[in-house]
Amino acid sequence: MDVINNQFILNKFGFLGSDFTNELQKHAIITNIKGKTEITREGQKNKFVPFLISGSIKVYSLNDGRELIYYYVRPHDSCLMTFASIFSDYTSKVYATTEEDSEVMLIPVSVMHDWLIKFPEINRVFYNEYDKRFSDVMNMVNDAVFHKLDKRVLNYIKQQILITGNNPVKLTHKEIANNLGTSREVVSRVLKKIENEGEISQTKEGIKILENENVRQF
Repeated sequence: MDVINNQFILNKFGFLGSDFTNELQKHAIITNIKGKTEITREGQKNKFVPFLISGSIKVYSLNDGRELIYYYVRPHDSCLMTFASIFSDYTSKVYATTEEDSEVMLIPVSVMHDWLIKFPEINRVFYNEYDKRFSDVMNMVNDAVFHKLDKRVLNYIKQQILITGNNPVKLTHKEIANNLGTSREVVSRVLKKIENEGEISQTKEGIKILENENVRQF
């Protein structure tokens, strides 16, 4: 592993001490995954617990071809649902796909299972992950239940800007529709409406939020 990845390990797992770091160096696999690549799918046996070094990963379920997003894994975080599967039969209950080119550290689930006994303090990592993911899911539910579609579309765009760091951000109308569980035609009408209201602009470069302050407050 190079210096950057060693720094990632120090930041994430340094509190566990040198014995754990040596174990991690022995078993961890660092890999680069292209954007829009499926990492796991519902019903698949999980072989690894992923930790994201850079990029972003979308975790979601599918219903009649429509996506329901649970949360996004951001740099230095892990997929809690994948970790949770090691307590049952290692079977994934979700889909996970890279949103952009990503660098990921993979830990074999069998090794992680042993570490929970050998290094019990590692649970602190996953308690923190649980807190973050629970908040993400609650925000998703609140958004779906209490906000109108135009607000949900605007929030989704702001979320993608925060994840990618790009404003404008490249998003197709179909992609937004799939992620929000609606149709492309409906999304196109909503985008035109909020563009006319001065919230966004749509260009060849993508969709841009016109007030950067609104993005920071999201």
